[in-house]
Amino acid sequence: MHKPKGDAITSLHDLSAVDLLAGYRAKQFSPSEVLEEIISQVATWEPHIKALYLYDPEGARKVARTSTERWQQAEPAGTLDGVPATIKDNVATKGQPVPLGAASVKLAPAEKDAPPAARLREAGCVIFSKTTMPDYGMLSSGLSSFHPLTRNPWDVSKNPGGSSAGAGAAGAAGYGPLHLGTDIGGSVRLPANWCGLVALKPSLGRVPIDPPYVGRIAGPMTRTVDDAALMMSVLSRPDRRDGMSLPALEVNWKALEKSPRKLRIGLMLDAGSGQKVEKEVREVVVKAAKAFESAGAVITEIDGILTPEMLEGLDNFWRARTWDELSKLSQADRGKTLPYILNWAEAGAKLSGVDVVRGFNMTMAIRAAAAKLFCEVDYVISPVSPVVNFPAEFAAPLNDPAKPFEHICFTVPWNMSENPALSINGGYDKKGFPIGVQIIGRRFDDIGVLGMGKAFESLRDPQKPWPAPPKK
Repeated sequence: MHKPKGDAITSLHDLSAVDLLAGYRAKQFSPSEVLEEIISQVATWEPHIKALYLYDPEGARKVARTSTERWQQAEPAGTLDGVPATIKDNVATKGQPVPLGAASVKLAPAEKDAPPAARLREAGCVIFSKTTMPDYGMLSSGLSSFHPLTRNPWDVSKNPGGSSAGAGAAGAAGYGPLHLGTDIGGSVRLPANWCGLVALKPSLGRVPIDPPYVGRIAGPMTRTVDDAALMMSVLSRPDRRDGMSLPALEVNWKALEKSPRKLRIGLMLDAGSGQKVEKEVREVVVKAAKAFESAGAVITEIDGILTPEMLEGLDNFWRARTWDELSKLSQADRGKTLPYILNWAEAGAKLSGVDVVRGFNMTMAIRAAAAKLFCEVDYVISPVSPVVNFPAEFAAPLNDPAKPFEHICFTVPWNMSENPALSINGGYDKKGFPIGVQIIGRRFDDIGVLGMGKAFESLRDPQKPWPAPPKK
């Protein structure tokens, strides 16, 4: 056990990466001791939540031992030496398969680490497992044709969200401080929202990724803003494999002190399309806005920028894109796909070329609308999800492949516009289930968005304890 402040006692597996590194430096504990606590936590939780894939405690023990030896000599090898981390299924790690959460994908070992995995390994992370995801990352759910059903530690009858489902569940269950997810429509922010975590969707290109794609990012999922920033200091290092990556930029990721005073903040409570915001979600977001207002910000309620035509267009484009992949498979392999995904994607075969182009062009319409909005405001505060939670067995809150993206109405615009967006816990419903708040900034203002999140950590109500494992 660790005693970081006053009389507070905190388990090693619950410590932030910042605190772990301080403890290693002070020789209070070692990477090996920390890993053993996480292994114990995994043994307690994993039968209930099924968050991990390719869990390798023995391999991690070897890495942790060498890290422990370096810290004993006061010679750490990197920024995150000895800090435990997980990596999402779809981020390639050398020698391991990349199933994309889908039973229809042929398993073959990856030739090398993808850029985010390479950066974490170079920085000295103890990567002890991959984490689960739904088929092809096209669900905000822990449901998969390849992985077991992943559940939410706050309530195992509920969904952790997705597509970084295992990362969200692992973070909430105390499987260490750092978890890497990916996001093309909300896939780090939505599970962070439903699991009580912090998650940053960086500006497109800030974190090199392979393969790159329109709106696709890799980002940190952590318990604190400081840890998200620490992770970004590593993930944002350049890699020429990503032709959409931004030029290397010197950013002081520790410089998070930011005053909301006189900032123009737009309060977006209606996305303009998608599901209606539930009452308890609205209350948490309004309370967050009032907290910023009390700190001197100027709050103005604003309209959402996502029209029904935009959302339908993105749906059409993604259906066609996914059907293109599925159509290349044999009928037998295609049949292994999650039925919900197959049903949804098959409609893409019936779309005309003009339909698909019009759908893709909605990305540019969203981008233009976002640029116009940020001429008038410095930041935007909104819900992450319009709903508090949904059943673990559902593919999405509505569970209807004819309406698959109604719940990403607050998150997907910022992927298409390339703006940085942060999910951070804002409060809880009456039963104690976490509800996230989203903070969005101008393109490339990743450090500003993190700064706003850091400010909110001091403005929000005290946080509830992390969930305890279900009783046997």
